[in-house]
Amino acid sequence: MTRVNPDAGGGDRLALAVLVQYRMTTTEQLHLILAPGVRIEQTRRRLAKLRDEGLVDRITLPQAGRMRVWFPTGYGVQVAGEWPELRGRRPPRKVSDRTAVRLRAGHGLTVTETALAFIADARRRGEVCRPLDWIPEVHHPIGNGEAVIPDALLYYRRGPEGGEGSMLRAFVEVDRATMGPERLAVKVTAYARLHAYVPTIPGRRRPAFNQEPALEDWRKRYPLFPRLLFVLDGTGPADVQTRIDALQAAAADLALADFRQDVPILAASLVDLLHNGPSAPVWRPVQDPDRRVVWHRP
Repeated sequence: MTRVNPDAGGGDRLALAVLVQYRMTTTEQLHLILAPGVRIEQTRRRLAKLRDEGLVDRITLPQAGRMRVWFPTGYGVQVAGEWPELRGRRPPRKVSDRTAVRLRAGHGLTVTETALAFIADARRRGEVCRPLDWIPEVHHPIGNGEAVIPDALLYYRRGPEGGEGSMLRAFVEVDRATMGPERLAVKVTAYARLHAYVPTIPGRRRPAFNQEPALEDWRKRYPLFPRLLFVLDGTGPADVQTRIDALQAAAADLALADFRQDVPILAASLVDLLHNGPSAPVWRPVQDPDRRVVWHRP
């Protein structure tokens, strides 16, 4: 009797899961995320097979040297959405729209490049950051119909797999200088609102003075509030400094004192991340931007 291999198709499944979760990747990005130790032709064949099955599609960006950008089809989203590893992660409705993918490619591929930097760094260090530990656009309500939606939520486990270690979480904002420094800095205030947000339930009376107060909404998801990482790309060092100055000014608001004390807020250029690795001391605390620190320490 031939034994069934329960992992048959596992590579195809992970490739589709990554495309659904990340929204889009280039061929090379997906190859380095999934299987950097084999020839890229294997990834190309896998993508071609998934495309023949109607699960993924691609566009070509002529202005980027005819770069191919892969994304899931509506059918692919439907299939992968039933898997437990993607449960509760709803991609936007336009994730399978070719025009929407083309118009979002600049930012979307930069977010994927940032994910790849963390994943590759963890592999080099023998730590744990798997492809699905990078979760784009997780919705966090802050009341009045508003929400904080980071470019990505990062899960990262320090220490060797199977050994002792610590779990880290970070909200990651990737800025390509497509908005002014002030608009970028407003995000600090939004995260401070999330840090303090306690939902109210209509009709429920306020707790009596001897009752436990209601907890902040984020505590339902995280044991500690994730640290906040700004990855800056798109222009030279002078503009990076301008944006860090704007973040510093926003964080200095007296109303954000509790947030500043509880949550590390760090910024780094994408160039530094790609050249040195995210675990190098390339991060600048926005409260003290002359310092250089590593992101994973208090």
